[in-house]
Formats: sequence, C-alpha cells, structure tokens
Amino acid sequence: MIEDGEHLLLVGGEREYFVKAGEGKFSTDRGMIDLGALAGMNPGDEIRTHLDVPFTVLRPRPTDFFVHAKRSGAPMLPKDIGIVIAYTGMNRDDTVLDAGTGSGVAAIYFGNVARAVKTYEVRPEFARLAEKNIRNARLDNVEVVAADMLDAAGEFDVVHLDLTITPAHVEHAFSLLSPGGYLACYTPFLEHTFVALDTATPLFRDVHCYECMERELTRSARGTRPSTRVAHSGYVTIARK
Repeated sequence: MIEDGEHLLLVGGEREYFVKAGEGKFSTDRGMIDLGALAGMNPGDEIRTHLDVPFTVLRPRPTDFFVHAKRSGAPMLPKDIGIVIAYTGMNRDDTVLDAGTGSGVAAIYFGNVARAVKTYEVRPEFARLAEKNIRNARLDNVEVVAADMLDAAGEFDVVHLDLTITPAHVEHAFSLLSPGGYLACYTPFLEHTFVALDTATPLFRDVHCYECMERELTRSARGTRPSTRVAHSGYVTIARK
C-alpha cells in the first residue's frame, strides 16, 4: 500500500510525472491530480484528473530515478552501471563502497542489488542532494558519507569509483577489498583510464577494461535505423583482488 510522502510515477498515454503522495494538487495539461488521494492506493491503481483523464500509479524503479531524480551533474548511464554490476557479480550478500556519489543514481542501482552500500561524496551539497534522492528511493541500506573515500575504512566486496582517479584511489581501494573482491573504475577519458589500468595491474590479479557502445533503434514510417546519438560515454576498468 502506498504511504503518505512516498514518491511515485504517474503514467498516462505519452505523459509521465514524478510526484509525491501527500497534500495538495498536481497540475498537468490534462487536469489536476489530487496528491492526497494517492496514499492508501496500490501500485497499478488508477487515479483520474478533475477532467476525468486516467493515470496509472506506479512505484518508481532505479531507471525512473535516472530519468527524474534531481541531478548535481551527469550521472553514469544505466549501460555502464550494468557493466559494473555484471562484471563484479554484485549480489545480495555484498557490502559495496561507492565513491563519487554525485546525484546518487549509481548508489540507488547498487542499493537495489547489494546488502549494504556506503557512498562517499567530498562535496557536501552533492551529498545532501544524493541523500534526498536515495531517501526518495526508499532505500535504508544505503549510507551517504560526505567525505573523501581516501578516509574510508573497513572491508568491502566491491569498490566502485566514479571520480577523478589518482593512483592513491586505486591503492586505497585495494586495501579496502576483501580477498576475491572487485574494484570498478568509471572514467570518461583515456588519460584517467590509463591511471586506473597502470596502478591496478601490479596490485590486482585480474584487470580488464571495457567500453560499452550503445545504439538505440529508431523506427518510423520511413524505416528503421540506428539512432545517430553518441554511443560512447566512458570506460569501465574491472580489477579483482
């Protein structure tokens, strides 16, 4: 059952809105929606505007937070987050350290997979925004720490870095990982990728680097062809201790 204050997705036709159940009205071009009526409903229920236009009520998934969450910068794309999860084998038994939180999108994905996530962000204002986004995602297994990951302590199964990589970051990640654990570094530029690769290679027993190229198909009355959008986003270095 949907609770007061819960963030939801309202879908109707080609329209999609990210709202919070509670007091007040939400204005759309298809009429006003009573947000107070959302509490007590169930996902999949229908709510109608004052113009009698129906919207389906859904609980948001990580993909929806990627689209709708407030951002402090450009988050990792789902395809790159997927590589991290797939190639580290991240699972429900894992404790994950995520660094370079940004808006918290990657941490939200990881929090839906792993047992516990601790995410580090050096910029306090970014950390506050990420904490709000993570709270809106209803995740109580993700902790936001407004600090440098170089100050992190403990033992983790997976360490993920999405920041300006230095040798110190890779070396500290190695010290934090449990035997058999994985380091994943997301780097948008080759220069930073080389830092990750060159530092990780003598430390870790298995090091690989990937670039995931993604092209969406565009289909119209004229025909079907790959999208002309840029396919590159960054590189993901995976290293196993």
